[in-house]
Amino acid sequence: MSKAKNQNTVVHIDEEQERTGTPERRRHRGIYLLPNLFTTGCLFSGFYAIVAAMNDRFEAAAVAIFVAMILDGLDGRVARLTNTQSAFGAEYDSLADMVSFGLAPALVVYVWALSALGKLGWLAAFIYTAGTALRLARFNTQVGRADKRYFQGLASPASAAVVAGMVWVGHDYQLQGMTVSIVAALVTVLMGLLMVSNVRYRSFKDLDLKGKVPFVAVLAVVLVFVLISLDPPQVLFAGFAIYAFSGPVGTLLSLRRRRAERRAHNEGDGST
Repeated sequence: MSKAKNQNTVVHIDEEQERTGTPERRRHRGIYLLPNLFTTGCLFSGFYAIVAAMNDRFEAAAVAIFVAMILDGLDGRVARLTNTQSAFGAEYDSLADMVSFGLAPALVVYVWALSALGKLGWLAAFIYTAGTALRLARFNTQVGRADKRYFQGLASPASAAVVAGMVWVGHDYQLQGMTVSIVAALVTVLMGLLMVSNVRYRSFKDLDLKGKVPFVAVLAVVLVFVLISLDPPQVLFAGFAIYAFSGPVGTLLSLRRRRAERRAHNEGDGST
């Protein structure tokens, strides 16, 4: 009799848990510390870049944005390696990216050169900021559906690297004047438009960093670090600028190749 009563009690508890949606044991609520530490460092670097630009320390501001790029690249990889991915981490990462690669570069370039253009200057900075927000929103809605080998539109860290590299080079060579302000505005607007474009860019997420690589690959990495150490602002700006323009060039070449193939196919059908 007591055994049947105990079974009825267990069934009643299971039904109550199923009805209320509460698990048998309350899960401990919290966040993963390690990947979010990198995200916090990325956010701090973006904030520091804004403060440094307000004090006319443009070199420190540009370096802070590049540091934010490194930390942003590490947080996701650390989360995957340690199996600590979470919805909180993904949302936190997007908010940190908006500050570090959206607001920070726009404000840094505005204080450096765009403020001389008046309304056109802050409009150019706003176009870049809005482009970053739209780029991040579109990326979040395409997670799990888009091809991981390619980005649709220029990634916000790469766009921020072009803007920050331009400021770093300009400050290093003490470039000033209305011509510099106009060029800075054009580059800033172009980076904002490329982020919301449909141009495809290689994401390099398909690279296998865990497997073995040829010795030449290790030598290439060493050469890259040597080149960066020779003249960091010029090398970084040139490298990310080439990457930014590789998307439109690749898209144009792909369209041209498709048109040639379509033309050859039509001519072949006509001859038969």
